This record gives sequence, C-alpha cells and structure tokens, in this order.
Amino acid sequence: MWLRNVLPVQMTKTAKRTLLIFVALGLTLSFQARHATAGDLVVRYDQSQLLRLPRPATEVIIGNPSIADVALQGGNLLVVTGKTFGITNVIALDADRNVIQDQRVIVERDESRVVNLHKGGSRFTFSCTPNCEPNLTIGDDEAFFATITKHNADKTRFSESSADAAGSGGGNSQ
Repeated sequence: MWLRNVLPVQMTKTAKRTLLIFVALGLTLSFQARHATAGDLVVRYDQSQLLRLPRPATEVIIGNPSIADVALQGGNLLVVTGKTFGITNVIALDADRNVIQDQRVIVERDESRVVNLHKGGSRFTFSCTPNCEPNLTIGDDEAFFATITKHNADKTRFSESSADAAGSGGGNSQ
C-alpha cells in the first residue's frame, strides 16, 4: 500500500496498523456521509422537490425542521423545501397513524452558476444567471450575510405592500 511507504520508519507496526485503520475508517465515513443513495430525496438549498406518496397522508413529521420544510398538498403529494445544508428525514402517517413512508432527505448546495469569492477567511456567494448577484447563503461572511438579509427583507416588504395596495384598489372606498 502506498500509505505504508509514506509513514515514518520509526513507528511501531501496531501504531502503523492503528493509523491505517483510522484513515480507512475516516475515508469510509466521509464517503458515506457525502453520497446519496438511490432511495434518498436530494433537495437543493432554497429549492423544492415533490415527493409523491403511495397513498394519502394525514400527518407529516420532519426530523429536523431547520434543514427542510414540508407541506402536504392534496393528501399524497409532499412539497419538500431545503432550508439549510444537512440530512434529515420525513415521515408520512395515514389516518390510523401507520407509516406510509420514511424518507431520508439530503439538502445540498446547487453548484451550477454559483460563484464563491474567498477573501481571507471570508466567503461571499453570488448567483451568476447570467449576471452575478449576491446570494443569501449560510456560511457567508457575517456582514455580507446581514446586508443581503436586510435587502431581501426590504424587497419582500415592498412587494407585499404593493400587492396589498393593488388588491384594495389603491384608493379610498367611500
């Protein structure tokens, strides 16, 4: 093995074996943690996926609601939205509280058209579709993240107030 040739000669055989076991275990665990299996539902951060159940559900449980959110649509259709990176599960129950489906959900980053700018230890994320615009991404520089959060909140508030004005006819009703 190539790793045996790299290890210092003065290490005992037991120490070398122990180190090799830990390296192999670490590689195995990192491989298992990163890769989805065929049965996993992979959802991109800030995007949604549909999950069709074999029969209608009356209750849905999400393992970690900070990772993903679930909305039940029409009994047997779930909308799963990725909120932050990680792995969780969704359990759907029928009216008799029997498990219809226990689905592992992996929320990962959509790397297409995303540019990360690294400046020292700070990261700044941009979506380039085709022009590069700041993207609200967990793990970015704190000040950058706070600024983008504020701008997004202001935009949402502005949109909601415009929709309210349009819905009320925009004038006085007397």
